[in-house]
Amino acid sequence: MRTKHTFRLPPDLALKLADYAARKRVPQALVVEAALASHLSPDGADRLEAALARRLDRMTRHLERLERHVTISNEALAVFVRFWLTSTPPLPDTALPAAQAKGRERYEGFVEALGRRLARGRTLAEEVVMDVDPARSVNAKPGETT
Repeated sequence: MRTKHTFRLPPDLALKLADYAARKRVPQALVVEAALASHLSPDGADRLEAALARRLDRMTRHLERLERHVTISNEALAVFVRFWLTSTPPLPDTALPAAQAKGRERYEGFVEALGRRLARGRTLAEEVVMDVDPARSVNAKPGETT
């Protein structure tokens, strides 16, 4: 036996309920019944906590992966700058204007090459993995990083 209840919903919530019920092709009363049962069940808090824990674990893994990639990028840049600074001799004052003009030209080429690389979608991390372990890169999916 079912008990009839009458209650009012805010317009935005009523629209969400109607839209959800229409998409799932179930009566709105069934959606409300399932939501109330889930909300009022004694293990609802445990399920919510477990769902949040899974989500937080996934986010933690993503952040750790991002941290690893940023660390690799920072170290690669630091190694390059140190190498460049130690291997590039200072220029005489007479050659400075020509070197600055050449530097601007090279920088424009660098920006264009960077734009092409970003448009292509391949990352340095993927290329490093391919260089270090070619067998592993054969099995990797495009865009997948480790």
